[in-house]
Amino acid sequence: MTREDILAALAKVAVPGGGTLGSRDLVRAVATDKGQVRFVIEAADAEEARRFADLRAEAEAAVRALPGVTGVQAVLTAHGPAAKAPAAPQGEPPSLKIGRHPTPDQGKGPTKIAGIDRILAIGSGKGGVGKSTVSSNLAVALAKQGRRVGLLDADIYGPSQPRMMGVSKRPASPDGKTILPLTAHGVTMMSIGLMLDPAKAVVWRGPMLMGALQQMLGQVAWGDLDVLIVDLPPGTGDVQMTLCQRSAVTGAIVVSTPQDVALLDARKALDMFATLKTPVLGLIENMSTFCCPECGHEAHIFGRGGVRDEAQKLGLPFLGELPISLDVRIAGDAGTPIAAGDGPEAAAYAQLAAGLVKGGMA
Repeated sequence: MTREDILAALAKVAVPGGGTLGSRDLVRAVATDKGQVRFVIEAADAEEARRFADLRAEAEAAVRALPGVTGVQAVLTAHGPAAKAPAAPQGEPPSLKIGRHPTPDQGKGPTKIAGIDRILAIGSGKGGVGKSTVSSNLAVALAKQGRRVGLLDADIYGPSQPRMMGVSKRPASPDGKTILPLTAHGVTMMSIGLMLDPAKAVVWRGPMLMGALQQMLGQVAWGDLDVLIVDLPPGTGDVQMTLCQRSAVTGAIVVSTPQDVALLDARKALDMFATLKTPVLGLIENMSTFCCPECGHEAHIFGRGGVRDEAQKLGLPFLGELPISLDVRIAGDAGTPIAAGDGPEAAAYAQLAAGLVKGGMA
């Protein structure tokens, strides 16, 4: 008798209203100890819990029939509904809880977000390659070319877009459910960093990350957008899986620096998107060149051409090279992305944006 055996038995138990415990993803916290089995059935609200009154006994019976089970204890619980929030004083928005268990997708697969034409996921295999800088500047560059652009900061543990886009106001919520995003530099943007205390660490397990991402995708009033850019966290984890499996992502763009160490992790990101069946629209080489502001000498601090060669080897589009510059860092820290102005760095992002528009990707 294993945890998998228990889940398999529970997956067949029919639920009032349709589906099973497995198809509706209602089982939590399965634990076994010397033949004793405990688990939780999690209803969406108190009303649903009342309809599940007989379900607990049926689930216990299904597990008790397994070989090696000597005792079963099931707990029926519910998320809410939460107590109605008091009226917000002086027109302030009511509180909105962010970070909860995800809602079951009920086998529907990826869904399209109303009003959003394309979703571009900006990913990387590792941190420190400038993925968030690329995301914010690309969003601004696309907006300057007349596109209706949204920017979602999905880096839950390390949200940086509020600082880079120069916004700090908490988004409003007129009804406690809908989130009204902010606008900066012609871009509609949302970040978990705007909803939580910036001085506090986000200490959440995977399900809470997934739930927060679902809220920021589905509850934010994005309006009509040509493209929503999603700044993913580094690596290949829960946020990436949730986005690609539950939302109709148009494609992914992978950012890497030229050196071999970064490319090793970029390959993992590419493999992840292939596993999740998300098309890779191309690769970007960031921090490709450094031009000395004093003498004009061009140096390749991290090498050059590694990402282009990798794209050619894999048969993927190479979208362009972006320079490393002190001005890029200063602009990001000041809350005005370099792409909002003029100069060679802004021109590099404008060229990148123009290529995406011309190719029908944005």
